[in-house]
Amino acid sequence: MINRREERAFQYVLTNATPGDPDSILEAFDQWCSKVEFISNIGPKKGKILDRLLMEQSPMTVLELGAHCGYSAVRMARCLPLGARLYSVEMDQRNATIAEKVIRLAGFDDDTLIVSPSDEVIPRLRSDYGLETVDFVFMDHWKKCYLPDLQLLEGSGLLGKGSMILADNVLFPGAPNFLRYVRKSGLYEWRIHQATLEYIRGIRDGMAELVYQGIKGGRAG
Repeated sequence: MINRREERAFQYVLTNATPGDPDSILEAFDQWCSKVEFISNIGPKKGKILDRLLMEQSPMTVLELGAHCGYSAVRMARCLPLGARLYSVEMDQRNATIAEKVIRLAGFDDDTLIVSPSDEVIPRLRSDYGLETVDFVFMDHWKKCYLPDLQLLEGSGLLGKGSMILADNVLFPGAPNFLRYVRKSGLYEWRIHQATLEYIRGIRDGMAELVYQGIKGGRAG
């Protein structure tokens, strides 16, 4: 018997999706999560917003915080320009094992999966992985980590002017401290993409889109 829902979802994907076809893999996940068992992937509706932003921005360096089962990594990888690099961070080893298999099943062999807590990875991205700046960050991990990880990205100098951050589930379950900081910091142009919770109708949710403007002159430390 397969005990974890992530493993059950993966077995369904493995049985029903076409290897090397990212859209087939996403559709199999969506089918399982909407009809059988809920898993908090970004899902198809909010996923289309993510797709559009990636295609508009054409980022060369993408950081994902919270790979979970690999759904969003596959979703993003298929939208990136040739030569772009995706770094996915997942702290749960069991989820990371599934994410790795899902990413490879989709045919994305060059993406880097880092199994470690995000607050340990971010300060090492420059020294261990050679990243100077990150063009696009997708946050979909523990909501309480959104604000400290955003501040870590700022403090590590990894955000350049125009770097975009997309944070999921900022209304449900919610990330009020993160949103309050973004509003007050003066460092970002930002907006909320209104949506409903993935795979569930009737629960309001949203994604925060932030564009880093750089340190403002004369801003108090």
